[in-house]
Amino acid sequence: MQTKLLQEHAQMLLDTAQVECVIGYSLSPRGLTRPMFIYRGEDVEQLVWNQHSSHNLAKYLREKIVDLGDTGKVAVVLKPCDTKSLNVLVAEHKIDRLRVHVIGMACSGVVKDNNQERLQDRCVECEMKQPLVYDYLIAAEHTPEVSPGEFDQDSWQTEFEDYSSEQKAEFWLAHFDRCLRCYACRQVCPVCDCPTCLFERDDSLWVGPGSSIQEKRMFHLGRAYHLAGRCTGCNECERVCPVNIPISKINQKLAQVIEGEFGFRAGIEAVPSPLLTVVSGKEYGG
Repeated sequence: MQTKLLQEHAQMLLDTAQVECVIGYSLSPRGLTRPMFIYRGEDVEQLVWNQHSSHNLAKYLREKIVDLGDTGKVAVVLKPCDTKSLNVLVAEHKIDRLRVHVIGMACSGVVKDNNQERLQDRCVECEMKQPLVYDYLIAAEHTPEVSPGEFDQDSWQTEFEDYSSEQKAEFWLAHFDRCLRCYACRQVCPVCDCPTCLFERDDSLWVGPGSSIQEKRMFHLGRAYHLAGRCTGCNECERVCPVNIPISKINQKLAQVIEGEFGFRAGIEAVPSPLLTVVSGKEYGG
């Protein structure tokens, strides 16, 4: 039923020229759920919604709005957790909220790519069932029961905090050493969007595109600092990592520190992080 309602609403938006593009999900020839861009009403039957709709589609908003020129409007399908990324992009003046029609999908969680009977770790303790912002809401329907799994974020953090500084360094360096520098984590992140990435600049004084352990460490820790106060915990970075580095754990730790110090959680409202002083040319105090 959710898929049918989604298709009907998308067709109405396109047929009445309220938007020029709908960003949603479709099935690949192999049956995998993937992002899809729909430009014609007759193509909306390709849109789907299911428990594999994992991609954070807020990632594509900025580039698509630029493609559509000065006045084009886009519709996007967003899960409750994805709407936090939208709030960050709006707060940082990366996109104009008036040019985005949000089709909010009520969600009971998405499953692991390789296990249809287990929810993703981010969904286990998630209490967000309704989108934070939307222009059109599609309510949840009954879905087969899925086991929440055994992941306990608080337990993992508590155990890690008991490590010595040497043990923590050894833990992360061992993971960073497996990094391929493929940049999948960066490419999938909706808020990691510098026009020229620091880690690919030829004139960078800090790090290059090399594969030494020091450069890998600088890449991951530098990226984490860039996301501090901005990461909304969609965990797409960790999901797409080809060598299963627990990347999101760094971001989650920084999010906990910032919430403790400032009482701020990224994406709950469309307000900038307390760590930001200039956003797209607009100054903030602090």
